[in-house]
Amino acid sequence: MTTCPLAPAGHSCCYCANRVSSFAAEAPGKTAVLLLAHGSPENSDQVPEFLSYVTGGRPLPPAVVEEVRHRYSLIGFSPLPCWTLLQADQLSQYLQMPVFVGMRNWKPFIGDAVKAIAAGHFERVIAICLAPQNSRTSVGLYRSAVTAGGSLPFAMDFVDEWHDQPLLAKAFAEKLRSGWEKACAENGAKLPVIFTAHSVPQRTITDGDPYERQAKETADLVAKQAGLAPEDWTFAFQSQGMSGGVWNGPTVEATITDSKSKGYRGVFLQPIGFLCDHVEVLYDIDIAFKQFAEKEGMHLWRAESLNGSKTLTAALAAVVDSRL
Repeated sequence: MTTCPLAPAGHSCCYCANRVSSFAAEAPGKTAVLLLAHGSPENSDQVPEFLSYVTGGRPLPPAVVEEVRHRYSLIGFSPLPCWTLLQADQLSQYLQMPVFVGMRNWKPFIGDAVKAIAAGHFERVIAICLAPQNSRTSVGLYRSAVTAGGSLPFAMDFVDEWHDQPLLAKAFAEKLRSGWEKACAENGAKLPVIFTAHSVPQRTITDGDPYERQAKETADLVAKQAGLAPEDWTFAFQSQGMSGGVWNGPTVEATITDSKSKGYRGVFLQPIGFLCDHVEVLYDIDIAFKQFAEKEGMHLWRAESLNGSKTLTAALAAVVDSRL
């Protein structure tokens, strides 16, 4: 799959952060955009510190930490920060306005982005979480991180959800059509499409969280945009947590097994809750799910991630325009 476009071998994401932050600083104005993302360590040695941010300092079992470290070592480098910074750069050029990036669990941190915005004397900020579906376990935490320092020196217009943005569905559909048609040709028969999104603890859904409904709505919009028939696709949750509790399903593994029982020889995956390559794509799908499929005598393909998609840039710009 595509590699990170901004971080040369041996360089960290901070190189990219300086580049995009400088671009944003050159164009001060009354309104700025703040893109919020999860963040990712630059190498496996940073995993323990990264996980401490994820859990808010709560210690995890050593076996869990080592498993996550192992996964990062297998993919070598998580390009999530670099892709996010490229997305911000493209959006800034598209809108001709400053766009900042803040990561909840790694550099550049959300708190540092808020300080940079304040130093630029911006009056209003449109904050967009790069997780289009709203969940208290993701979007809710990003909102809290922005306001963690107390009252803000600017007005914040926080976008809670944009899962049904038409250009977002178009961006996913573009990647789906090209990848699916090629995979079906290689397979010699039509492949079932499995749309995926990151699982969340089941208790958050039973408490009224809209995440599951919105994830499935995004999948339905993408399927219709790509011209899939209802029988061509299904939905599964991936990347269930390792720290206990019941997480939302069905799992991808169970869905692959179900496809096998229906006579299919392979499956085609498209994660519609992620906007770029990172460990949940490069390890969970490209390594773990592919190995699982092979053990079941199945083949697995996936759609390319949106990454630097110009249609994604247009979708983000449309979200900003709706708030201007």
